[in-house]
Amino acid sequence: KKIEEKLMLSARVFSDTYEGILITDANNIIIDVNPAYCDITGYGREEVIGKKPEFISSGRQSKEFYDEMWHELQQHGHWQGELRHRKKDGELYVEFLTLSKLLDDHGQVINYIGVFTDITDRKQQQEKLSLMAHYDLLTGLPNRALFTDRFHQAIAHSKRAKSQLAVCFLDLDNFKPVNDNYGHEVGDQLLIEVAARIKAALREEDTVSRQGGDEFAFLLNDIESYEHCKHTLERIHISLAAPYVIEGYVHNVSASTGVTLFPADNSDIDTLLRHADQAMYQSKQAGRNRYQLFNTQDDKDVVNKHHRLAEIKHGLINNQFVLYYQPKVNMATGEIFGVEALIRWRHPDNGLIPPLSFLPFIDGTDVEIMIGNWVINQALRQLEEWNQQGIELEMSVNIASHHLRSEPFFSQLSEALLAHSAVNAHYLQLEILESSALGDLDAISKIIKTIQNKLGVNVALDDFGTGYSSLTHLRNLSANTLKIDQSFVRDILEDPSDYAIIEGVIGLANAFNRKVIAEGVESHEHGLMLIMMGCDQAQGYGIAKPMPANELADWLSNYQPNQEWIHFSKQQRSVKENKVKLFQLVARYWMSRFLGNINASADSVKDWPLMSGKNDHCGKWLRREQQELLFSPEGLARLHKVYEEFHQTAQRLYLRYQAGDIEEARAGLAEFQMTFDKVFQNSKMLII
Repeated sequence: KKIEEKLMLSARVFSDTYEGILITDANNIIIDVNPAYCDITGYGREEVIGKKPEFISSGRQSKEFYDEMWHELQQHGHWQGELRHRKKDGELYVEFLTLSKLLDDHGQVINYIGVFTDITDRKQQQEKLSLMAHYDLLTGLPNRALFTDRFHQAIAHSKRAKSQLAVCFLDLDNFKPVNDNYGHEVGDQLLIEVAARIKAALREEDTVSRQGGDEFAFLLNDIESYEHCKHTLERIHISLAAPYVIEGYVHNVSASTGVTLFPADNSDIDTLLRHADQAMYQSKQAGRNRYQLFNTQDDKDVVNKHHRLAEIKHGLINNQFVLYYQPKVNMATGEIFGVEALIRWRHPDNGLIPPLSFLPFIDGTDVEIMIGNWVINQALRQLEEWNQQGIELEMSVNIASHHLRSEPFFSQLSEALLAHSAVNAHYLQLEILESSALGDLDAISKIIKTIQNKLGVNVALDDFGTGYSSLTHLRNLSANTLKIDQSFVRDILEDPSDYAIIEGVIGLANAFNRKVIAEGVESHEHGLMLIMMGCDQAQGYGIAKPMPANELADWLSNYQPNQEWIHFSKQQRSVKENKVKLFQLVARYWMSRFLGNINASADSVKDWPLMSGKNDHCGKWLRREQQELLFSPEGLARLHKVYEEFHQTAQRLYLRYQAGDIEEARAGLAEFQMTFDKVFQNSKMLII
């Protein structure tokens, strides 16, 4: 009975296991397979009995591969590995196979047993992750990580072959107007075409990488001289300058390129790219659409940086720096809850210098740490003074990554808080650039948790959205607040891509229970849009500009909250009403900008609102709502029709204005206003 039970158990294991099993005789002829084998391969049992296992081979493994497999099986009695086979329907799959041989009492082979699992999905996921880790998802070109790997290979080859290697950095000219006037989708399509043209102009042994935005780097192997390199660059520039036709519009861009040659410039990859970048900048300065060789003997920027560093350090020692403070408000309540401390340089000769004119020079230096510690102590001193006046505000201070990761940071911050013990540490908020946290995520995460838990200091991720904002960062970085970068907020009313980014950031903040604040609120409409999206906290010129400490008390006394923001926040609106309000807000803003340009002199118009009716806010809103089916199809169709009429009218006036017929363009504004009124009325009818 025990033998029967054991046999029944073995039979059930054979028939019920999810792994495929095949058994062959000593001559490698299949004598049995289990149901899982049939499920995976698609072949019935009667179709495989009597055949050799190789009949489903895909041809992807060589004869040498099988010879080595059988050699190991015979020598060690087992073999494990991956094979690509073909199912009955012709589909390829990947299996992980374990082969074993069974011997009789005399050591002779009587059977071979193969047990395998289908790992196709796992392999595809691995390949997808590998692709994401090494290639730019938009263009398909190698990313920075793969470019670095290719660079090391190219350097090794250059040393062996005693040839030169050209490291090039290319930036597109006039790319921003394409994004601004036609939308990021058109810009992305142009970048894809640019990548294809560069790749086509290079040899197989060369490498091109997208570094980010409209910047590309490439390696030219086996360069005999700079003249040799120039021929390739000329070919690339001619190709890139040819017109691009996207969605029926013709776009023209060119490129500026910088080059440095190894081993004449015998540096690491970061330095070589920086030198090529500097040469590219010289190309831009010289008029664009050209290339420039980096001069290792005349690196004026390095000399200038050392000079500026010494000057900045001297300014710090001689009390030339001062903090300005920009208020932060809750738009829904009108409450002023904090300020951001922003450094300025009161230069004895050059007057008040903004931070972007000197902070880049101290990046990654000891002077950056000195400046950072001064800012923290000055901010705490100011909080202490305000507390004595009965003013309680949260104080945000920007902290550089280099400063944050410096060894004495925690002790110096502790000492600063102890020296100003009258200030509750909870009122101090450190703003850390999201992109700076990417360098060493684990280390930054530990530092943030330590200053939160041990010192009670709050942390905000600054410029959120400009780096590689992801769930991983939000999970690992325990920041209290996400700060939406002003570059997205500034264009939220006319760029649907920026709107989508901000909507995503607010969604992430809600999902991870983080506060969210927007910087760069420049107008009444910006505030309404953000409130509508669920972001109540804000700062920007539409609220107040940064000001010296002695002006803040008067500003606080005279501040009048935006009553429309408060009223708008209190209103109860349905989903339909909210969506229509959004449409009306961006449509009115678009019209206001367009009217402003038409009524202005031609030399004063810097840029136009997005002129593509398909890619602007309202056009995308219409397409999205037609898919979501919240509004009646008839109402949306009517709105879409009058909106197209509105955009066609605007396009005619725009073309007249651009052609110099300014008065004729202005004469058509009455018709333009009428078409807009029809758009507005039809949008209202959606919620009736």
